[in-house]
Amino acid sequence: MTALDPASHRPVGLTVNSFASVSLRPPLVSFCVSRDSGSWPVMRTADRLCVNILGVEQRAVCERMAAPRVDRFQGLDWELSPGGAPVLAGVVAWVEGAVEAEHDAGDHVIVVLRVHHLHGQPDGQPLLFLGGRYGRFTH
Repeated sequence: MTALDPASHRPVGLTVNSFASVSLRPPLVSFCVSRDSGSWPVMRTADRLCVNILGVEQRAVCERMAAPRVDRFQGLDWELSPGGAPVLAGVVAWVEGAVEAEHDAGDHVIVVLRVHHLHGQPDGQPLLFLGGRYGRFTH
């Protein structure tokens, strides 16, 4: 998940879990973010956020976005989505939107995002993370 800090205009990012489609009309998706996140309080104030679906070759990017207290964008290429959120280079898909709602859920917050733009690579192979291990879909 990426955004531009409204105060500094610098990119910020984090790793979320449980990304899912919620509604087609209106177009909504959801994700969960840890209540302990230091990045979420900044990101939630941005006009637009971008869900970056990483490809199988982007494990290091995933690990960097999950690491505490590092410059998560150092050495990474990115460009702005139509609404002004960072899109990481090489992702298999991205979904840009605005926060529609937040719901308390134990040690996490469930965030509902209203989708404004999206794009996907038809041949892209997404990176999976399940049970503490990285993987990929097999055909």
